[in-house]
Amino acid sequence: MSTNVAEIMVETLQNAGAKRCYGVVGDTLNHFTDALRQSDIEWIGVRHEEVGGFAAGGEAYLTQELALCAGSCGPGSLHFVNGLFDAHRNGSPVVFIATQVPLGESGSSFPQEVDQSRVFEQYSVFCETLNSPEQARRMTALAAQTALAKRGVAVLIVPGDIFNQTPQNQLAYRTHRFSYSLRPTAAALVPAVQQLNKGGNITIFAGAGCEDAHEQVIALAEKLQAPIAWTSRAKDFIEHDNPYQVGMTGVYGLEGGYHAVAECDTLLLLGCNFAFSQFYPESAAIIQVDHDPAHIGKRYPVDVGIIGSTRDTCEALSQIVEPNSSTRWLEKCRKRYQKSLQKSAHKSKDDGLIHPQELTLALDRLANDDALITADTGSVNVWMLRHIRSLGQRRTLASLQHGTMANAYPQALGIQLAYPDRQVIAMCGDGGLSMLMGDLLTLVQRRIPLKIVVYNNSSLSFVELEQKVEGLLDAYTELENPDFGRVAQAMGLWGKRVEREDQLEDAIGDWLAYPGPALLDVVVNPMELVMPPKVESGQVASTALYSAKAVLSGRMDEVVHLVKSNFLKR
Repeated sequence: MSTNVAEIMVETLQNAGAKRCYGVVGDTLNHFTDALRQSDIEWIGVRHEEVGGFAAGGEAYLTQELALCAGSCGPGSLHFVNGLFDAHRNGSPVVFIATQVPLGESGSSFPQEVDQSRVFEQYSVFCETLNSPEQARRMTALAAQTALAKRGVAVLIVPGDIFNQTPQNQLAYRTHRFSYSLRPTAAALVPAVQQLNKGGNITIFAGAGCEDAHEQVIALAEKLQAPIAWTSRAKDFIEHDNPYQVGMTGVYGLEGGYHAVAECDTLLLLGCNFAFSQFYPESAAIIQVDHDPAHIGKRYPVDVGIIGSTRDTCEALSQIVEPNSSTRWLEKCRKRYQKSLQKSAHKSKDDGLIHPQELTLALDRLANDDALITADTGSVNVWMLRHIRSLGQRRTLASLQHGTMANAYPQALGIQLAYPDRQVIAMCGDGGLSMLMGDLLTLVQRRIPLKIVVYNNSSLSFVELEQKVEGLLDAYTELENPDFGRVAQAMGLWGKRVEREDQLEDAIGDWLAYPGPALLDVVVNPMELVMPPKVESGQVASTALYSAKAVLSGRMDEVVHLVKSNFLKR
């Protein structure tokens, strides 16, 4: 059995299933990393701890196994904050070892002392301090168990001088895993069945709670002849092999999903915690199914609430609801969705202009069917959600809850390490990539064969859109970018820049075929707008106001380019 605290913690985490730990070595962390060196857990040294947080979150999200991070006291642990907040909000089981100044110096404003608990308790499922060697095995096992059971980040704060101490006694604490069902009672289903049996225009709105319930949701949709709209976080679980799907609603969505939700008579929310109230129907009856009672009616008033897993509840409802024989509503929604997909897939008539949709559709065609794809927050995320098909084995990940920049390639770094034999692609914005470029060196040093594509529009384009729809002149969004392909080459990656549409497909083929880390810098149309499924009159007026201000400010050419890029037929 392990002897000192560091060895006990590493042994416990290894037995809980952890395979990798991300961080930067040094100071109060040294005894812990030395114990890792003697274990089967792989240490992944990164150039910036934020990247380590994202990478652990990406690995844990897709594997649903434990991933680790470890930080030195003060600044080292604080650098993890954004990456770990994102991991937690994505539901990734991560254990973070946040080291602290020596126990005897705690509370004395010792150099690099930070109250870690006040920082990390905001976004974690477990946040405790190890105060004695005797707690080591117990607290480590509980941290891992809580992270796996509640699917979030567990933080264990450890004073650096405790790691090399030996406990007086040890009990055999270990991490347990659980599998259970949550099926509602028959009485709880009665109000929902009564409403669904009224027929009319029924729509299913599927959320992230539909994970592992694809078959059951489809079976219920078939029984009800109901279109299935889905939230962005449900894409991987609902979109594939689904004759009833009509896409997303919300800002990221298209007309199919928007109208299916907005115009229905009954809306059935399945594991759906969709936050934007303006996209809910005004007069429909709403039934909400969720495993968490706190989610019922949290985002919008509902008529019926059911506590249960999506899988178990759909299975029960399918057995007792009356079949709907009319397909009129379903077909109307599906036709609208197919039309909106075609409309949104912009094709340039100019070989010198690359629309970001064209780039994304080319990626969708040429990527492997089991590729794992991440996207930066902003317009790149929209193009991924709309145009990269989920194919069952193909998976996607973005920062959909936390909404941070610079998440894509750090998340993909961890995913590629977890799946070394699968194609992993990071769809990066130019702003996001340049924010955390240092860990491109980690890809080179560890020979991680990640594929990075940069949507280079020399701007913070989603911020520009926000400004324009508020009637503001876009300001402070310009980015003076290098040739990212040449930067990649200088850092040791394969790198190339593409500026013309007629060069795009061959370049993507060469990039994907390269056996090591590779970066493709694609210059895309800087004036492309992310068009929402419904354009409100206020947005039209504000955009017109922006146009008038631009003309009066001598920026007429920008208005012309904007109109040609988004409103004239390609």
